[in-house]
Amino acid sequence: MIIDGFFLFTGTSNGASGGITSTANTDAPTIGTQDSSNIVDIGVKSGVPSSAAGGGARDLGIGDKPGLKVLIQVTTAFTGGTSLQAQIQGAPDNGVGAPGTWYPFWTSQAIAEAALQPGADIGNIFMPQPEPGQPMPRFLKVTFISVGTHTAGQVEAAIVLDQISQVQSATGQLSGYPAGLTVAN
Repeated sequence: MIIDGFFLFTGTSNGASGGITSTANTDAPTIGTQDSSNIVDIGVKSGVPSSAAGGGARDLGIGDKPGLKVLIQVTTAFTGGTSLQAQIQGAPDNGVGAPGTWYPFWTSQAIAEAALQPGADIGNIFMPQPEPGQPMPRFLKVTFISVGTHTAGQVEAAIVLDQISQVQSATGQLSGYPAGLTVAN
C-alpha cells in the first residue's frame, strides 16, 4: 500500500496545525462530531477549466482498475467511549478557492468500542462518487462521529492506490489463523 501525504486526511504531515490531530499521520477523535485534521484539495492548481470556477477537479479514477480507495484504520485502541463512525464528505469550490457546502458521499456503520483495536478498518472502500444532483467535489474530508467520550484511540485515514484486503480474525490475525500456527507445504 502506498500513502501519499497529499491524500492523507489525518495528522500534521499535510500541514494541519490543530483540531483532533494526534501524530504526524493520525487523528484522535474524542467526542461528538469532529472533522479530520486535513482537507484534501483535488483541484487542478492551474489548468482548464479553472478550479475557482468550480471545475478542474482531478480524475480520481472512479471505476478504474486498480481504482483509488479510502482507507480509515485504527492505529491505537479506543477506550472510554461507546462507538465510532466515519463519513466521507465532499465540497465544490465556492468560487474563490475555498470549500463550498459539504455533503456526504459515504457513511460507515457505527463500530463498537470493543472492536476499535489496532488494524481494524472503519472504512476500506473504493473512492465513492457523487450522488445524482450533487456537484463534483474539489475538496474532501473525513468526519468522525463519536458516541460517548473516547479517552484514547487514534485513526489514520487516506486515499490509497491499494490496501490490504485480506480477511482478519476478531483478534486482528490475517486470514483468521491463530498466532503460532504453522502450515506445512
